[in-house]
Amino acid sequence: MEKSLWLPYFFVVLLSTSCAQKSDKGINIPETLDFTTELVVGDIQNPWGMVFLQNNAILISEKSGKLLLNNSGKTSEVENLPSIYNRGQGGLMDIELHPDYENNGWIYFSYASTDGEGKGGNTAIMRAKLSGNRLEDKQVLYKASPNSTRGQHFGSRIEFDKDGYLFFSIGERGNRDVNPQDITRDGGKIYRLHDDGSIPKDNPFIGKRGAKTAIYSYGHRNPQGLALHPETGVLWEHEHGPRGGDEINIIEKGKNYGWPIITYGINYSGTEITDETKRPGMEQPLYQWTPSIAPSGMTFVTSDKYPKWKGNLLVGSLAFQYLERLELYDNKVVYREKLLDGMGRVRNVRQGPDGFIYVGIEGKGIFRLIPK
Repeated sequence: MEKSLWLPYFFVVLLSTSCAQKSDKGINIPETLDFTTELVVGDIQNPWGMVFLQNNAILISEKSGKLLLNNSGKTSEVENLPSIYNRGQGGLMDIELHPDYENNGWIYFSYASTDGEGKGGNTAIMRAKLSGNRLEDKQVLYKASPNSTRGQHFGSRIEFDKDGYLFFSIGERGNRDVNPQDITRDGGKIYRLHDDGSIPKDNPFIGKRGAKTAIYSYGHRNPQGLALHPETGVLWEHEHGPRGGDEINIIEKGKNYGWPIITYGINYSGTEITDETKRPGMEQPLYQWTPSIAPSGMTFVTSDKYPKWKGNLLVGSLAFQYLERLELYDNKVVYREKLLDGMGRVRNVRQGPDGFIYVGIEGKGIFRLIPK
């Protein structure tokens, strides 16, 4: 779960898992570290998203609603943002650059918005251009409905695939028994759009009566990690489970990922959500964490700067305040390692164009990992 609503995890039980690969072997702690940490941008409370611009500039989103531009060691606040609904886990969330950003200048944002009918807010996707220290040409591409005053499960990450499609995630907004399994409703979904916000004609639910046709997959809880596999180009996702059952999934068109009908987690009170961990027509996770680590941010390592990590997956842990390195073989996790132990709640991790790994830690800022 997203840990602004964190419960003590000393009481989490290990669930039996006959199908999904599980974290039952524990996590390893390296005897020696092959890197040091360097603070690049300090004094940030909740560095949700970050992208890298020209001349080593970094654009960083603060969940509270600030967009920060760090350039040549100086940080300034970007003006003319949309109105941000800062409630619970919602606020200004992820940022992503258009694949052809150098030529068209489009920057994409996910944020909680009050636009539309009803009290409260829901997740929206906007694109805009950065002109000096100001956003211009703002265009809302998608706004989830209905609004809700609930403070949980907004998602939200953004990723482009190799064909230029725009993917983004929206959590089920705490309405687990209604939203995730209903394709006529937003929430608990991964979505796919063209870069201008139009809906691809081959999206899986085109022609389905009443369906939200931007939906690409459904049955998700609260996805806060999206990344493209560097070799296959396939979209990987991770999402918060309840008490136990955080998942890594490979996202496929039109597939149902099961929440809350199947899950490896339980209610926060310790009671059972369901006795089913699998069902025909519902996808099994590639991997699941029990106890929950509360994953946020995800990137594949492709840089030659970390030869031992190449091909590995890095995931932030909000709950236990570390960066997790997962070694993969044949789409299975074969080794887990704990990095940056105790530095703070890791909100995001990305590989920069310079090949270095950058980690956003709540209450501290953006750190660069420098190989020894």
